Amino acid sequence: MRLLHVMPARTVPPRWRDRAAHIGVGAVLGVLTLFLSLPCAAATLRWAARADVRSLDPYAGRETFLRSFTENIYEPLVRRGRELALEPGLATSWKVVAPDRWRFALRPGVVFQGGEAFTAADVVYSFTRARAPESRIGTVLASIASVRALDPMTVEIATNGPDPLLLDELSRWPIMSRAWCEAHAADADFAADHADGTGPFMLVARVPDKETVLVPNPHWWDKPTHDLDRVEFTPIADPDMLVAALAAHDIDMIYDVPPQDADRIARMPGLAIVEGPALETIFLGFDVAREQSPDGARNPFKDRRIREAFAHGIDEAAIIARVMRGHATPAGLVVGPGIEGYDRALDTRPAYDPALARRLLAGAGFGQGFATPMDCPTDRYVNDEAICEQIVADLARIGVKVTLDAESRADFFDKIMPPGRRTSFFLLGGEPASDDAQGMLVDLAATRDPAAHQGGFNIAGYSNPALDRLVARARAETDLGERRALLRRALTIVKNDLPYLPLHRQNILWAVSADIELVQRPDDTFPLRYVRMK
Repeated sequence: MRLLHVMPARTVPPRWRDRAAHIGVGAVLGVLTLFLSLPCAAATLRWAARADVRSLDPYAGRETFLRSFTENIYEPLVRRGRELALEPGLATSWKVVAPDRWRFALRPGVVFQGGEAFTAADVVYSFTRARAPESRIGTVLASIASVRALDPMTVEIATNGPDPLLLDELSRWPIMSRAWCEAHAADADFAADHADGTGPFMLVARVPDKETVLVPNPHWWDKPTHDLDRVEFTPIADPDMLVAALAAHDIDMIYDVPPQDADRIARMPGLAIVEGPALETIFLGFDVAREQSPDGARNPFKDRRIREAFAHGIDEAAIIARVMRGHATPAGLVVGPGIEGYDRALDTRPAYDPALARRLLAGAGFGQGFATPMDCPTDRYVNDEAICEQIVADLARIGVKVTLDAESRADFFDKIMPPGRRTSFFLLGGEPASDDAQGMLVDLAATRDPAAHQGGFNIAGYSNPALDRLVARARAETDLGERRALLRRALTIVKNDLPYLPLHRQNILWAVSADIELVQRPDDTFPLRYVRMK
């Protein structure tokens, strides 16, 4: 384990355990070791989630929590504001100089937290690093052919044909310091536990899986709207301990509230629930490509009838009622309302019909059922493991014996992600890279092609030339009406082919002390620059 500024350990205060028992959130088991530094100042925000950010390298993944955390340290050329509207970031202005070329004027006087001046060379370097094989964000920049510096404060971005979503895509691309990265190039893991951005906060201490501490960047180019002196983040895996810590006011905010505890927290003095709709859709995925499953058995999921049987054999209404406690809405598409290309008429789920599911299994030659493993994270989505357990029970009723392999988010993603894809059946969640369905289609459904930076999250191994043609046309189409039609046709293909089975869209559930003001955006990111302590 890599350590930065290791701090003395202390055990969890007894009042957390006492409070947990008093409020009835269940027995608190074990001892949580916290690494704490200086006493909290008046404007110290102490917040927690069920798992740590697995890396501070902004190119290490597209996972929402990782992106949310690192966006407080690193910044893109174009950023999103309180209401997710695009606005200038490290670029002050831009213009289209040709259908496939954009010119960006960079913000003068910006410095990285290590003291290096921000210039066009950092943008060019960041493009090369983001498109490197080890980067997880290459698909975000798939349409970009080149980035070149015209002078120290101007860059020109050439795209592979017209790209109507370029600004959206740039908002997901944080810029890194060329000098800092090159100075530490010999240590491949250095950026995982260290940071050097231009953003509103800077890293001062990190003990992975224990605590990460940020403080305001005194040289930030923008005017702060927050009033924080210090931010302490602590991962607390046990849900009972998480709620007990909030109830005891030892933390100020929970990023991922267990739905079963939302009503109870809302009734606690001095606490409040912040809830809103999320862009993220939770879905199941199937290996639709390989002849054999990873365990060597015949892969049943190549047959669409099996996938359809699962669609009819899973009681999503019960999942929403029992597991999500009503804090979710059913989904029939991998994208939801507000996303370009979304069609409400398509957003319907197959009816729960176990008898039909059994007939479909029999028609596919599995009348006696079959056994399959299922991969599931334990700390990535709201009640993710409980969702998977309900699915295991539902599928048992139609004769499918599912062995659940539930792991922490880091182990889960390492296992299922391409190119290894050591999975045949899995739970996943995703949101578009912009307010457009193109990102989800390129990532999830387009034929995997690292050279073209597409299919980066195509864990299903799905490949459909008709879909690829529609996606390619949509990526270059500037007429909004035609784009919508192309995206709807592509989404219809994915819905009918069922490489992925949408389940629901979870609501974002945060819990905060009543003296905290914050902004909750539907992309489930937590921008610290808007937090104020009343």
